[in-house]
Amino acid sequence: MSATPDSTLANPEQLIADLQRQLSEREAELAEAHERETATAEVLQVINTSPGELKPVFDAILAKAHSLFGVEYGVLLTYDGELFWPVAMNGAPPNLEMRNGFRPSSGFRGLLRGERLLHIHDMAEFAAKRPEEPVYRDLFESGGIRTQLAVPLRKDGRLLGIITANRREVRPFSDKQIALLENFAAQAVIAMENARLITETREALEQQTATAEVLQVINSSPGNLNPVFEAIVEKALALCGASEGLLRIFDGESFHLVAEHGETSNIHRLREPAPIPKDSPFWEPLVRGERVSHLVDARETEPYGRDPISGKRLSSWAFALGSR
Repeated sequence: MSATPDSTLANPEQLIADLQRQLSEREAELAEAHERETATAEVLQVINTSPGELKPVFDAILAKAHSLFGVEYGVLLTYDGELFWPVAMNGAPPNLEMRNGFRPSSGFRGLLRGERLLHIHDMAEFAAKRPEEPVYRDLFESGGIRTQLAVPLRKDGRLLGIITANRREVRPFSDKQIALLENFAAQAVIAMENARLITETREALEQQTATAEVLQVINSSPGNLNPVFEAIVEKALALCGASEGLLRIFDGESFHLVAEHGETSNIHRLREPAPIPKDSPFWEPLVRGERVSHLVDARETEPYGRDPISGKRLSSWAFALGSR
């Protein structure tokens, strides 16, 4: 039953206490809102001062989110369509290692299906209901995690990653804390998109620069193909991040070596000095008109899986060749 004016006037001390309580609540709400806005602004500042660099952004997001929530441990994961990869971590749960990629567990599969979040109030109960998934038991027993919140990083409906916050006590997160972590997840997506655009722009500029440099060699070496071929191989390897490469020309029957670049000892050891016939397993697809011939793992393919001199297995190497 609400207080009447008469009863309020009759109890001025209670009125003052109520007003002081309401004032304290409003001051706490304002302080909390200011703290959230400050953390958000600081993360955006890191994004602006670290264009294309995701690690400092991810570290800042975890640190700010966790300081606001009062959590002990959390991780930011990226998703490559098959595995989750830890890229930033705040806090270190005892006896719990998370360095390698891993496949989605049942909880994370819900996020893959489009669910808004994963909120495990009590990890012990959650793990007991899923004995076939020891990962949850490990989080509880080895990591000491009792409450976990995980929200997705999405772009156009596609899952890019997950950000988590974990507590070592059973204390579910409030609606405001969930909304704040979702806001930080959105900032992480902005940083990832910025990094992607910067990378694409840089790669396009590098390609244009390499093309211009090759054209310059062509203009400065009229009628002399050797420096042109050498420049093409050198620029192609630099753009692809490859260690060695060859350029061969085709006369209708065989491929002839005209340029090479990279680790000279390996090049001379691996290349065949004689022309390569057009029916060679690796080159034959190009003769048929295929755009590229791509050998992903030399160890799994014969005869390229063995050193032509010693016959020993080669380490993994990959390359692609094109034809016009």
